[in-house]
Amino acid sequence: MTIQKLFLSAVVALAVGAAVAAFGGSGKVLSLLTQAVIYAVFAIGVGLLLRQNGMVSFGHALFFGTSGYAIGIILQMQLMPAEAAIVLTLIAMGLIAFLMGLVMVRVPGVAFGMLTLAVGQMAFLSASRSRGVTGGADGMNVDWPSTLFGAPVSVLVQPHTMFMVCWATLVVVMLVLALLLRSRFGSITEAVRDNEERARFIGIRTLAPRAAVYALSAVVVGLSGVLSALNTGFVSPENLHWSLSGVSLMMVVVGGYKVLWGPALGAVVYFLAKDILGDYANHWMAIFGVALITVIVFSPTGIAGALQRLVHGKKAAPAARASHGH
Repeated sequence: MTIQKLFLSAVVALAVGAAVAAFGGSGKVLSLLTQAVIYAVFAIGVGLLLRQNGMVSFGHALFFGTSGYAIGIILQMQLMPAEAAIVLTLIAMGLIAFLMGLVMVRVPGVAFGMLTLAVGQMAFLSASRSRGVTGGADGMNVDWPSTLFGAPVSVLVQPHTMFMVCWATLVVVMLVLALLLRSRFGSITEAVRDNEERARFIGIRTLAPRAAVYALSAVVVGLSGVLSALNTGFVSPENLHWSLSGVSLMMVVVGGYKVLWGPALGAVVYFLAKDILGDYANHWMAIFGVALITVIVFSPTGIAGALQRLVHGKKAAPAARASHGH
């Protein structure tokens, strides 16, 4: 896909989001869709790490919850304006994650996943027990100011506006990542992922690119944490729990991580399934688990991969008939 097509796709996606926000029906439906979009951003961050580094993280909720807590604490202490708090939190998260990545990406395979799980659970326990700072197990309210980036917060938190803000963020994140992965950085990280030893042999320094992917993934997940804090005005230790990381991985697997938009599709499917099946079954997670196993067995590349094969198959059929006719 050319750069012009990427920008055109982004414009079309924004138009679709605006139409959904305008004609999306009740506030309840839009609130559900807003949650799905927030977790779509989360899942894209997790999927990016898996796609570019080939690594599975069980602890990315660390960045989701930490971004909310960091902004909540900064605003509570009135250290700086909310806009500066958001920007500073994401920059700091990227730098810290890069330094963490320099150590963590050296650990191969399952051990990496266990290491991320351990670090994430340490943060969860720290937040649960630091009642004086984080509110402990009760969580803490995020005291947003009356205006944010020039817009009244009372307007931003309305279901229609909040959905559009989150949707626009998702589209911009996907556009930026698509452009970045088309660059030399994307080529280097793919080369390192496919064969690190050969990449070293041709002169590529492999550690820094892998740590950079980890940091970029953390910033994307942190951004979803900021959106969640704005949407709910609340953050709790549950935002740091490993189960949240597990759910995001389910979204990535169901949607398919080899396509950039696959994890976002997985997040939407997950939330729709949760809403629909939750009304008919108390054990909807078991039903979704069966669906997950089915996807893994019959379409290892997820729903996005199946859709791509379907589209390419339809395109290939007329071409094959034409060549056969000649």
